[in-house]
Amino acid sequence: MSLAIDHLVVAARSLAEGEAWVESRLGSALTGGGRHPLMGTHNRLLGLGEGMYLEVIAVDPGAAQPPRPRWFSLDAPAMRERLDQWPALIHWVASTDDIVALASASPVDLGEIIAASRGDLRWRITVPRDGGLPAGGVFPSLIQWERGSPAAALPDSGCRLESLDIAHPSARSLDQTLRSFGLPADAPVRAVDDASGTGRLAARIRTPGGLVIL
Repeated sequence: MSLAIDHLVVAARSLAEGEAWVESRLGSALTGGGRHPLMGTHNRLLGLGEGMYLEVIAVDPGAAQPPRPRWFSLDAPAMRERLDQWPALIHWVASTDDIVALASASPVDLGEIIAASRGDLRWRITVPRDGGLPAGGVFPSLIQWERGSPAAALPDSGCRLESLDIAHPSARSLDQTLRSFGLPADAPVRAVDDASGTGRLAARIRTPGGLVIL
């Protein structure tokens, strides 16, 4: 089995607001992206090098209401209240070559495995039935690409992920699980045990203008 950081998820009230927020901090333009018909969302992307990228995602106002809760807690009142303040890094997604095996072995409930698409892209991804975030967002959703990740087609933004810090009461145990699932020892994930909350993420990104923390 293999596991790797696939992408970071920044959510926003609107795609334009999220894009402006990320660009103002990282100093690089987002590109690509599109609509997710299954979930009624749309996104924009920023390459982070080494097969990783950052995704800005928001509810697509032009899409029909999906038949199930949207992924990444976008329909949850608490998330909407949070995003009313400003966009936020809320989650991360890890790629694997055996999503069925890892999802069934996960100590965190990752939900069901669904098939999704955007344009020519095809993938399978774990989504909790209520659309929530596993372990408050610090434990990744799993994705298995069927036709390759969009990261390869993104222009070089000059931004690189230096570390993804996960703070959670069981952070070190979650990190051990990820390593046992195949996350390399040198993958830039840092676990911080934190008994004060339900989960927090911080991404340290090296940009052409210096280090930025999201």
